[in-house]
Amino acid sequence: MNIVFMGTPDFAVGCLRKLHEDGHNITGVFTQPDKPKGRSQTLTPPPVKEEAMKLGLTVYQPNSMRDGTAMKILEELNPDLIAVVAFGKILPKEILDFPKYGCINVHGSLLPKYRGAAPIQWSVINGDEETGVTTMFMDEGIDTGDMLMVSKTPIGINETAGEVFDRLGEMGAELLSQTVKAAEKGELVRTPQDNEKSTYVSILTKKMCPINWNDSALKVHNLVRGLQPWPVATCNFKGKTLKIHVTHLSDKSGKAPGEIIQDGTRVFVSCGDGKCVELIEVQLEGKKRMSAEEFFRGHPVKTGDILN
Repeated sequence: MNIVFMGTPDFAVGCLRKLHEDGHNITGVFTQPDKPKGRSQTLTPPPVKEEAMKLGLTVYQPNSMRDGTAMKILEELNPDLIAVVAFGKILPKEILDFPKYGCINVHGSLLPKYRGAAPIQWSVINGDEETGVTTMFMDEGIDTGDMLMVSKTPIGINETAGEVFDRLGEMGAELLSQTVKAAEKGELVRTPQDNEKSTYVSILTKKMCPINWNDSALKVHNLVRGLQPWPVATCNFKGKTLKIHVTHLSDKSGKAPGEIIQDGTRVFVSCGDGKCVELIEVQLEGKKRMSAEEFFRGHPVKTGDILN
């Protein structure tokens, strides 16, 4: 099948690779323009562009999908299907209606739950025990199209959003492969989404990072997991920002929210429900990430000290 692929971040790379491995003719790859990165602001290509170049595929990076430029390219490429995975741009109706088999999207949630941005991270922040990927036909709404196939997976109590993200990327590639094969055979079954059960989630921002120790231990733990690897949960330690990379739930009882409980080389923090989280990996501003045991060996604390 002749396929145009549209995607940008790491999550989409496995999907592009899988379609190529399946033997489809990837006539073109659309991705976001290169962006400045790091302190030097070096112009850096998105992961999908890097993968496409490795595979010898033609890459297109239009600034807009609505000014007619992209449509003109698609008319020349004449794809049977457009596969869209975390592309980051809204497609106009003329593009959605153009390919014979439509535009098929891979979304990192169990739709209609978590439409919109950062669905994987929010599933962890909200403490969900299960998540998955959904393929769907795209329409003009935001993740509102008819569902096609679903693949589910449990979320471990200590799993980070980054770990779930990587697993769903692999699952999404396999599910897209199955969906495209079913489309070729005319075997796809469309299931309309129940809009009454839909939820929308927003992008992550650094405003979410500060931990509120008045929250329950479980809520604090889920925030730490959900903001890993970016933008990372934080607290105030002796006037400096301390990033909290990894925590574990504890059976210890605490007192005041934010109060430190030291037990040998282990450090626990009391939360609003009287339960504690154990600090496992931390990072002081301007320093490297390290185990909490190593950090507090060099920055002594005692039971009763308070984290803000």
